Amino acid sequence: MIRYDLRCAEGHAFEAWFGSAAAYDEQAARGLVSCALCGSPKVEKALMAPGVPVKGNKRAAPAEPMLSAPAPAEIVEKLAALRREIEAKSAWVGRRFATEARAMHLGEAEARPIHGEATAEEAKALIEEGVPVAPLPFLPRRDD
Repeated sequence: MIRYDLRCAEGHAFEAWFGSAAAYDEQAARGLVSCALCGSPKVEKALMAPGVPVKGNKRAAPAEPMLSAPAPAEIVEKLAALRREIEAKSAWVGRRFATEARAMHLGEAEARPIHGEATAEEAKALIEEGVPVAPLPFLPRRDD
């Protein structure tokens, strides 16, 4: 296996693993390599330092802990825009989400877009009953 640092035409940097250097070349030539962030097919190898094995009589330096990088600003903005759109186009029902969603599914309440909170057990039960629900990629506001 070989790991490459890649960069797309939009400037996004990411890494990808391939079975061999030839496998990367073949997939890139066929247009099968694309940006992990934006999907752009215009991807090139980025400059990277090779992994050099340590000599048998030397001890390796202790590994530094991996720190997670902050999310790119564009991802944060896209999530914020999604949140604004969901909040503008649906009604907040808070902890009554499971009850409201089930009632709409059964035709006992008028169907409308809603968002709210549900426990894991409530969400599982809704899914098992065929109620169309999806988790949102952000936490509810505490002032709701």
